[in-house]
Amino acid sequence: MKSKFIFIMLMISAVTAFASNSPYQGEQLRTIKALSEGEINSLLNGQGMGFAKAAELNHYPGPKHVLDLADDLDLTDDQISETTIIFSQMKIEAIRLGKELVDGEAKLDKLFQEGIITPEELDKQLSAIEGTRAQLRGVHLKAHLAQRTVLTQHQLNQYDNLRGYSGGSKSHSHSNMSHN
Repeated sequence: MKSKFIFIMLMISAVTAFASNSPYQGEQLRTIKALSEGEINSLLNGQGMGFAKAAELNHYPGPKHVLDLADDLDLTDDQISETTIIFSQMKIEAIRLGKELVDGEAKLDKLFQEGIITPEELDKQLSAIEGTRAQLRGVHLKAHLAQRTVLTQHQLNQYDNLRGYSGGSKSHSHSNMSHN
């Protein structure tokens, strides 16, 4: 009987603990509720945040990673120069759009916090935020498109191997690549 009582008490404790914990617990203390500090810092520093996975995981290398692997990829001086330009242009635009995205999320958060948001204002804010997010993703993806044209097929294959993407499903030779 005593063990049955203990079991019931443990079950009640477990259910109570589960019910009182929200996956958002603690996030009410964030500066911007929809973004973690890490996400804010990544956006403000022009980092990729997975925006270009469709490219990266389908044999379209990112310029930052290409520069990190320059020696292993045996890049020429011209390839390093072209890649540096692609990366710099991408970073400048990503930082600008990242700030715009953070500002948009902060404005949305403030409207909710002040209790003055309307359905019309919500639609307006969401359109602006998601438009900025789409532009930001586009900046990252376009950098991958540009980067692919700088590398040879051998370097593309080497990049995939070095990044751990070898053994992929489809062939990744395309006729529109440069073979510097």
